[in-house]
Amino acid sequence: MSHHVAVLISGAGSNLKALIEAQQAGQLAVEFSVVLSNRANALGLKHAAAAGIPTVVLDHNRYPDRESFDAAMVAALQPYAIDTVVLAGFMRILTPVFVEQFAGRLLNIHPSLLPLYRGLHTHRRALENNDQEHGCSIHFVSNVLDGGPIVAQALVPVLPGDDEDTLAQRVQTAEHLLYPQVLQWRALGQLALTDKGVLLDGNLLTAQGRQFAIAEGSHSLLALGGAHGQPS
Repeated sequence: MSHHVAVLISGAGSNLKALIEAQQAGQLAVEFSVVLSNRANALGLKHAAAAGIPTVVLDHNRYPDRESFDAAMVAALQPYAIDTVVLAGFMRILTPVFVEQFAGRLLNIHPSLLPLYRGLHTHRRALENNDQEHGCSIHFVSNVLDGGPIVAQALVPVLPGDDEDTLAQRVQTAEHLLYPQVLQWRALGQLALTDKGVLLDGNLLTAQGRQFAIAEGSHSLLALGGAHGQPS
């Protein structure tokens, strides 16, 4: 039985592209039912079209408030019987109208090691604080901005001489590895959000979720802190 996924984007769609490539490589057992963007010129729409994925554009400027826009998104996704909604560079703060409709089925990726650096300019803030490591986090979305329960994190080093661009590139590489892994857990029925917290293979995750590093010299994830939840 297919696991139906909707992806929400606002821009270039690099994470969408990584997810599509993982699916095409046989590493991700999902069906991308629809890609929705709030911007008609989002480059990511071209990635969707090239992969034969239906697209929907809803211009948020045409709605009087966030709630009415979110209600329109809910209505647009309803025909697709979505199992998981993936936020992939969707630059809108969601209201409870949307979040509660997809509670436990709504994932976001954020370019920091949450709870550090919620919001924007995460790479700049990590550099300003002289952090030794940085990374990305995937979490279930709640009504708190970048505050939902964390599923997984990928850690990357902050290197001497890094600027925002070089650090952003390293984090983006991690994002492109981590998102397909987490979505595959969802597709296989291994990942769920419960009243107790995030469960992976029936085991309760810690507040930081499953943590990974990028294996040196390769484009693969290395699980930290034990074998449970390692990529297959």
